[in-house]
Amino acid sequence: MISVEAATERLLSLVSPLPSEPVPLRRAAGRVLAAPVVAAHPMPPFDASAMDGYAVAGDARPGASFEVIGEAAAGSPFAGRVGPGRAVRIFTGAVLPPGTDRVVIQEDVTRDGARITVGPAPEASRYVRPAGMDFEAGFTLAPPRALGARDVALLAAMGAAEVEVARRPAVALVMSGDELRPPGAPLAPGEIPASNGPALAAMLAAAGATCHQLPTARDTPESLAQAFALAASTDLVITLGGASVGDHDLVADAARTAGFDLRFETVAMRPGKPVMAGPSASQVMVGLPGNPVSTMVCGVVFILPMLRRMQGLDPVVAPEPLPLAAPLPANGPRRHYMRATTGPDGVTAFARQDSNLLRDLAFADRLVVRPPHAPPAAPGEVVETIPLPG
Repeated sequence: MISVEAATERLLSLVSPLPSEPVPLRRAAGRVLAAPVVAAHPMPPFDASAMDGYAVAGDARPGASFEVIGEAAAGSPFAGRVGPGRAVRIFTGAVLPPGTDRVVIQEDVTRDGARITVGPAPEASRYVRPAGMDFEAGFTLAPPRALGARDVALLAAMGAAEVEVARRPAVALVMSGDELRPPGAPLAPGEIPASNGPALAAMLAAAGATCHQLPTARDTPESLAQAFALAASTDLVITLGGASVGDHDLVADAARTAGFDLRFETVAMRPGKPVMAGPSASQVMVGLPGNPVSTMVCGVVFILPMLRRMQGLDPVVAPEPLPLAAPLPANGPRRHYMRATTGPDGVTAFARQDSNLLRDLAFADRLVVRPPHAPPAAPGEVVETIPLPG
């Protein structure tokens, strides 16, 4: 039995960053930036008005009077230069006319025909957004960076219509077990709904992967061989179930027959003890336990870091230390990933930690990580936690 750290190191050694590909900006959210993007222009590209009001030339002291000689709106600059004693009606986002250096907001003036008069207490601010206030031309957004909606806004402002991103990892999920039926299907005695595949597929898709959930394989060498054949075009094959050493656990033999140089390991963790992994000429295979909670915990601990590395990101996400809101008993010889919820006083682990309890997993928002042989922990003691993805 190996440690979680050793298992993580071995699994990460099997994968490397995937090639990049260009995508239109509208499809960049959820992808990982793979090449630098350089701003084509400053933002704003010109001195711009920050408010509706009047762009003036000269001192805007109380009582000062200006002749209004034109108008400037966003996208429609004033044509010409503004001399002393003159003003241009201006709207937010418009180019500040040449010869002006401030905007007197409309609330601070009175207007009579073509003339405005500054009130007794004008705002001190000039209400001008200088060119390059946000960023200058040549500003660079560097990779690797997981792109979200805010990044898309920045990239659009930088003038990027297309960006280079890491290719999405293609993942095949192979569930195996004669007892599994599709969700919603009638259940005969001894049958259960297949919940681990849909759950892991959702988690991995949110992490940037393209998931192919294959038909559930029967507990026969022929059915498993067909599943591996269907998965042949993907980067990563994940089997769910059949990772232990029972008479019906045929996955390891099927994987070796499919060309994977497989190492079988048991990991000192709870839940999720049996894990197997190995490469073929063009793919990596990881075998996870079939228990749904074990599948999801192994997905968080092992598979998500692999996907991060494949997309060029740092695979290591530091645990988040938080205080306990309720006591914990002493731990056994395996590292325990306990489902827990976060409240105002800290984290509370569920009293029941059986690996078949999906309801508690659904209502948990993080895992409390208990080291092997950890002593009892009192409320207020700080423990390591891992946030659970939605």
